[in-house]
Amino acid sequence: MSIWRRPTTLLLALLAAITPTVPAMAATKPVSEIVVDAGTGRVFYAAQADRRRPPASLAKMMTLLLAFEALDAGKLRLDRSIPVSRRAARQAPSKLGVAPGRSITVRAAIRAVAIISANDIAVALAEKLAGSESSFVARMNRRAAQLGMTATRFNNASGLAPAGGTTSARDMATLARYIIRRHPDRYRLFSRRSLRWKGVTRPNHNRLLGHVRGVDGVKTGYTVPAGFNLAASAMRGGKRVIVVVLGARTGAARDLLVANLLESGFSSPRARPQRRSRR
Repeated sequence: MSIWRRPTTLLLALLAAITPTVPAMAATKPVSEIVVDAGTGRVFYAAQADRRRPPASLAKMMTLLLAFEALDAGKLRLDRSIPVSRRAARQAPSKLGVAPGRSITVRAAIRAVAIISANDIAVALAEKLAGSESSFVARMNRRAAQLGMTATRFNNASGLAPAGGTTSARDMATLARYIIRRHPDRYRLFSRRSLRWKGVTRPNHNRLLGHVRGVDGVKTGYTVPAGFNLAASAMRGGKRVIVVVLGARTGAARDLLVANLLESGFSSPRARPQRRSRR
């Protein structure tokens, strides 16, 4: 068995305990996988990494990147309010549940999208930034093209099916690496294990946080067409590894595979300490 596939007893037991039981996806397509050195961009391992598949909520990484860039450009402020339209409020779960006509601060909106993958707030952010979700999606696709994400075509700000678009494991690794390197301070949002809203604490969907050493992001995703997706990153001893898995049959299988790919990535003698890039 390849080192990229060898499970450990500890990880098997750990992930069985922390991953909730969820329905398996209907499709049986091969899983897409990639392991990348965040410092150098070197690909340690890839399988089906260029296969086009639905991004599910990994699309929200691009939604958040555009929000981060708007903040940097002074076009958005953390303390400003975002109105939640009827269209945004009626998005399917996962959602924050803000009533139509009410508002949320930019700070709270970004946290809701990063931590609990709130579909309603992703659309509200899109409408705030571009006037409409469709105009925002055009920006998402332009930015993807600029980053060299050749397999990616976004159709909405959330990644919800049936029109969630297409991407590849390689493209999602490119996007994750860009966010980590260009927005290291804001990237820390992805490591928060929960979000407290209106007196209720809601957990981060990334079950590897706090259970697999060094994991501090990035984003989970699930729809029936996509299966179970995860873009994950971990830092150990100055080295950072990014793993993307798309199309796993269950959440438990996805989490176990990502955990083992991270272990193998850090075991690679080619992994190098990360250097912070210049803006």
